[in-house]
Amino acid sequence: MEVAGTKSFAVENVLKAYHLLKDVVVHTPLQKNDYLSEKYGANIYIKREDLQSVRSFKIRGAYYKIKKIETEARESGVVCASAGNHAQGVAYACAHLGIKGTIFMPLTTPKQKVNQVRMFGRDQVEIILSGDTFDDSAAAAQEYCAEHEMIFIHPFDDLDIVAGQGTVAVEVLNDIEEPLDFIFGGIGGGGLMSGVAAYVKSISPNSQVIGVEPVGAASMKAALENGGPIQLPKIDKFCDGTAVQMVGSQTYEICKQYLDDIVVVPEGKASTTLLDLYNKHAIVAEPSGALPVAALDLYADKIKGKTAVVIITGGNNDIARMAEIKEKSLLYEGLLHYFIVNFPQRAGALRQFLTVVLGPNDDITTFEYTKKNNKESGPALVGIELSKPEDYQGLIDRMRINGFEFTEVNKDSQLFGLLV
Repeated sequence: MEVAGTKSFAVENVLKAYHLLKDVVVHTPLQKNDYLSEKYGANIYIKREDLQSVRSFKIRGAYYKIKKIETEARESGVVCASAGNHAQGVAYACAHLGIKGTIFMPLTTPKQKVNQVRMFGRDQVEIILSGDTFDDSAAAAQEYCAEHEMIFIHPFDDLDIVAGQGTVAVEVLNDIEEPLDFIFGGIGGGGLMSGVAAYVKSISPNSQVIGVEPVGAASMKAALENGGPIQLPKIDKFCDGTAVQMVGSQTYEICKQYLDDIVVVPEGKASTTLLDLYNKHAIVAEPSGALPVAALDLYADKIKGKTAVVIITGGNNDIARMAEIKEKSLLYEGLLHYFIVNFPQRAGALRQFLTVVLGPNDDITTFEYTKKNNKESGPALVGIELSKPEDYQGLIDRMRINGFEFTEVNKDSQLFGLLV
């Protein structure tokens, strides 16, 4: 069933937002990336929303929405729920427009994002941490909003929010000097790609608009397969900017009408891409921001010889997460393996493991072992990083040949979750 008002949503809505926002938001660069262009045999451009004033595109929709209701909002105040980036956009708008805001964020939100919200909101916002997921904090926010008779600023399911996010596409089509074949962008609740898809398809109907979701929170893909928004029973919160259990009804209708495809990317692949962006291009992306670039691998054959734009949606990445991000990348690439190894309780057993089991380029990243008397063997949790995936079978063979009993933790999800 089509939601009222979504069918007519297109160029006019986005252009109104663009003209209001053009002196407020940063017109972020559209950069041709030589490395990615050569890798895929295509013309690859990166839209750098990580360089936005709040380091994500979310300021566009939040500021536009609050500006449109400025008079009412100044009287009542506003409330929002966010995993981080929408909160920063709302906080920025509240501080600059002199409006009181109350911002709900999940307890699991990276500290860096909480601190950024506090910085952008100054003394205009109050932060309340509630629930484990965005959906938990959104429920708490809406209860609070009703109780205090304030205005709720939805992070995605609002046509004004969609129009504001769609201004990313206005800048892309204004800046690009050749026909656009593909544009890739991340989907959480669907606000960004609703606006982008509606605008791009109206101006450049032959361009392919591709939404990208993480495997652990593919809520738009589930909605399209279900014939309407459906709440996922659980989600992986690693890509916190796109970790939404259920997309909006309005964003679903627009995406259903205009999106050409949805690509689902494993969180580990997003981690590898994030590290590549940092190491090769000095771009600091958050996991959700790296998703569209990661999706290029899955579209490599289709984009060859074409022109594609990838939107790096945000760069609010807490440096404290880098160890976790590196581990996810290594696990996905088949380079990091965890074992429970039963070491014989005899002198020289560990030395034997190091000299005859480990390969010349293998590295121990984790070793947890407690020696106990009166036992023939003692288990140790051992993490081993390989230099290339092909070294894995040799490592397994050498443990077996030399009599080391072991359990592969990576292959037991319950054990992996408990120990790693």
